[in-house]
Amino acid sequence: MGKIWRVSGPLVIADEMKGSQVYEIVEIGKAGLVGEITGLDGDKAIIQAHEDTLGLKVGDKVEGTGRILSVELGPGIVGSIYDGLQKSLLTLVEESGSFIKRGVKALALDRNKKWHFTPTVKAGDILGVGSIIGTVPETSIIEHRIMVPPGFKGTIREIHEGDYTVDETVAWLEYEGKVSELTLKQEWPVRKPRPYEQRLAPSGLLATGMRVMDYMFPLALGGKAAIPGGFGTGKTVALQQLAKWAQTHLNIYVGCGERGNEMSDVLYSFRKLKDPNTGELLQDKEIFIANTSNMPVVAREASIFVGITVAEYFRDMGYDVLLIADSTSRWAEAMREMGGRLEEMPGEEGFPSYLGSRLSSFYERAGMVECLGRPERKGSVTVIGAVSPPGADFSEPVTQNTLRIVDALYSLDVSLANKRHFPTINWLTSYSLYTDAVGDWWNGVYPEWANTRTAALKILQQEAELEEIVRLVGPEALPEGDKLLLLVARMLREDFLQQSAYHEIDAYCAPLKAGLMITTIMKFYELAREMLNSGIRVEEIRSSPMVYKISRMKDISNELFEQKAKELWQEMEQELAADKGGVL
Repeated sequence: MGKIWRVSGPLVIADEMKGSQVYEIVEIGKAGLVGEITGLDGDKAIIQAHEDTLGLKVGDKVEGTGRILSVELGPGIVGSIYDGLQKSLLTLVEESGSFIKRGVKALALDRNKKWHFTPTVKAGDILGVGSIIGTVPETSIIEHRIMVPPGFKGTIREIHEGDYTVDETVAWLEYEGKVSELTLKQEWPVRKPRPYEQRLAPSGLLATGMRVMDYMFPLALGGKAAIPGGFGTGKTVALQQLAKWAQTHLNIYVGCGERGNEMSDVLYSFRKLKDPNTGELLQDKEIFIANTSNMPVVAREASIFVGITVAEYFRDMGYDVLLIADSTSRWAEAMREMGGRLEEMPGEEGFPSYLGSRLSSFYERAGMVECLGRPERKGSVTVIGAVSPPGADFSEPVTQNTLRIVDALYSLDVSLANKRHFPTINWLTSYSLYTDAVGDWWNGVYPEWANTRTAALKILQQEAELEEIVRLVGPEALPEGDKLLLLVARMLREDFLQQSAYHEIDAYCAPLKAGLMITTIMKFYELAREMLNSGIRVEEIRSSPMVYKISRMKDISNELFEQKAKELWQEMEQELAADKGGVL
């Protein structure tokens, strides 16, 4: 046991701490505030407090726990709401009311609830690390697979089906004469990546329901992406859309330093929305970590690593998991504050010199892997991190360090937000390096994807090149071919890329519907060029009723769209063939 030697905001330096270890959890003061040792200097321990240090004074006791910051993993996680240290906020509200008291403790997993455990192995089976020994029906969507924890292996001596709490023994494992008891839960340090058999290349599309991402700039399962954007660009809404509609087995939303009203909005909406694939409530496949801006800044870093550790745990079961971190800039600001109080040598814009390596330690835990143990299975963790650059300046350190790590960039544009074009992902500055990785997936859903995508991006690029000429001489001075290109580019922007997050039908667009929508626009372009060659002017083509019908494609449901699209194609071709001297 030591005592406080110095307090500076979230920084606490304790004396007489000989024998402590780095990253050990300590309890500070009479309230037992949670802190974490980040450095040792002789008998002094440098501690970052994860709770408000108001009222602490020199000489107050500091007691080590001998544990490092870890998370509890087991049935009961899915659908829960945690703070940055994995304390259940629902439990905290019951114990301390709406205003959470300092030092209050809350377990992550309910110790009283019983879960029905069904074994998938039998006595005498030889199991290694990561092998699945049984299942628990956690929610209507997620089947919780109980695994042999890292560090354990051997022969199943005894295993029983039945109803158990997370602390009760469900199986006994024997190895070299030593018998170990296995329960429904396990613990894992948040800063240590969980082991796996082999890392695989990202593959398959992470279907998000957002056309600009799925079709134009696809993200592969197991990939890493960043969404930087200035204030008012709809960054949080875009991330909430991903958490709602991404077609992974499990989604984890980490609100790191975000406003409380935004976090409450997403929590409220998930209690009503349904998963488009299963028809079940979305909260049955979500985990929420709420570390809002009014919570202690140091806990922001912990919340990010708690989220990625939970994601790895479900990855090891063979699930595809999406982790959304909103936002890593708030985390970096917390590191800058701690670095200043520790009097570390600052880097660019005051951020610590280890900013890049700390960001890498988070993002590089994403990936698709071959899991340990039996049966053979694959799992993935896809990470999407938001960045909030001040003044939408993408040259600032957090954005630049993030871009060195990720392979997909969704650049949010303030000018698009001012035009009320949402999502505000700029198609000229965004990119994805996963187009080859998702090619096989798209070929199985919509074989024309690669060619149509390339043609559409080319039209949008040509539109950008013509904009300068239009500013100088006006659109009427352009040749008819360029006028038609501008018309089609506008249709691509407004009728395809633009998407409403609050529309009952347009909020989620299935990949097949996205492919058929853009193909309809490209077919219109081909037919319009034929009409242009036959002497019809662009003004007449622009006034065609087909232009209006294409603009209303968003209102057609995913289930009916394939049939409606074919009818629309047939109608365009018939009207063109009937009278090339008229309009479509």
